[in-house]
Amino acid sequence: MTVELTYLAYTIALFFVVVLAQAFTGIQTNGGLAMANNRDNLKPPSVAQLRMKRLTDNYRENLWFFVPLILIAAIADISNQWTVLGAQVFFWSRLGHAIWYAFGWPIVRPLFWLAGVIGCVLIFLSLFGIIA
Repeated sequence: MTVELTYLAYTIALFFVVVLAQAFTGIQTNGGLAMANNRDNLKPPSVAQLRMKRLTDNYRENLWFFVPLILIAAIADISNQWTVLGAQVFFWSRLGHAIWYAFGWPIVRPLFWLAGVIGCVLIFLSLFGIIA
């Protein structure tokens, strides 16, 4: 397995952790039984629950950029310093973004998001031979 595909696996594992954290905040707010039922009459979401929902949504949206690029690189048999760096930057930026978002810390979170975008741009440019 290439380094890029390994980082894709790490990224999906991190997404699983983010989804579990979102589920945990729902259970904290409403209780396990309420969350296991039809969820028609839940309490208003807590601040933490809303934050984790936004984090999960943001993570999912960013996967739409990263995953296809990594899969295209794998199918096209393109693996170089830029695709590896792009995959690494994306994963570590998403980890930082998740931590900052989960704790509600200000200012730095968008920088982590931007770093993830830059990671995707590196992969994209490498796929088209713009950087090699």
